[in-house]
Amino acid sequence: MYFVHPQIQFKNILRAILALFNPVKEKEVKDRLKEYFPNKQIIFTDMGRSAFKVILDKLNLRGSEMIMPSYICDIFFPILKEYEIKPIFIDIDDNFHLDINKIEEKITQNTKAIFFCHTYGLAFDVEKLLSIAKTHNLKVIEDCAHAFGLKIGDSYAGNFGDVSFFSLYKQFPSLRGGMLVCPKDWNISLLKTSFNFRDFISFLNHFPLFAFLFKSFGSEVAKKSPRKEKLLGAGGISRVPLRLFFDFLPIFEKSLENRKKLGLYFQDKLKEKGFRVQDQRDNVFCYISILVPENLESNRCKIVEGLRKYGVFCTRMWHTPIILNEEAQDYFQVKLEEFPNTIKSAKRVINFPLQNHYRKRDINRIIKVVNRVLLYTQN
Repeated sequence: MYFVHPQIQFKNILRAILALFNPVKEKEVKDRLKEYFPNKQIIFTDMGRSAFKVILDKLNLRGSEMIMPSYICDIFFPILKEYEIKPIFIDIDDNFHLDINKIEEKITQNTKAIFFCHTYGLAFDVEKLLSIAKTHNLKVIEDCAHAFGLKIGDSYAGNFGDVSFFSLYKQFPSLRGGMLVCPKDWNISLLKTSFNFRDFISFLNHFPLFAFLFKSFGSEVAKKSPRKEKLLGAGGISRVPLRLFFDFLPIFEKSLENRKKLGLYFQDKLKEKGFRVQDQRDNVFCYISILVPENLESNRCKIVEGLRKYGVFCTRMWHTPIILNEEAQDYFQVKLEEFPNTIKSAKRVINFPLQNHYRKRDINRIIKVVNRVLLYTQN
């Protein structure tokens, strides 16, 4: 069975279980990350969205306008609404990224920041964006939720914006957890959180057997189940997610180059089947995100269901991005005709699993399932 969310192999079960009882000091984890963010301060949060809230507060962005991609998770909608921020949405290019050529025409006197994302672990063209931001004196927020370990030139993602944030659980079996990378002079206080029953269920979901049971009997295919947070403010990370991140970081680092190579092989195989893949070589995410052929757009969900029957649990991440959230459409007065690429991607996207421990034989097995599913889908 193959799952898109981070998995824990049998050989690492003991390591994972010990993390439930063996805390690690935050300073030890931060010291370990100095090579990634040498000139920044690291703050661990309960979720990536908490880090984003801290950013909005510290940059004093309440009531302002912000440039951001239209193809982004709608979890940002209630946050933007809470902070009275008017998003200036921009359509995406062929790599799921904010179209950098359309930024300057959208900037107004009320624009204070540009928000960009290394979507699906694919590197954004940061050099050009930073030049635009400097010209117009705008703050840059770097969304690295999918991009821990992504290297652009000599620096890692997270070092290019004025501030950046990560969602650790999207690349590590850490249950939850976010990370804020910010200036060293920021003084930040976070609400305390603790390991709870919901986190324990998330922990079980990182093991193939439980993941299979949860996916098969606990929800519909790719069903969206947003978490309702009890905290009114930004919370800090609890001990278990932090320990899991720390313990599985060496495994992630050791496998990264091999997984990049497998990603290229996976892309080539999917391209042969008519899927549209992105022309980038350094995907660090645990998904391979592609678009189904145009003639199969109406069968996208049928393809996902078919893959699931044979043990390949894909998802359709961001098949309802923020501009397709009906409440957000009405609140921000979104004109959908301005976002053809976003709508196309939302209708055709499928995210295939690409875990740290995969080998070439795993990719070949997934491709065999793809062949089988496409055969009866097209007939």
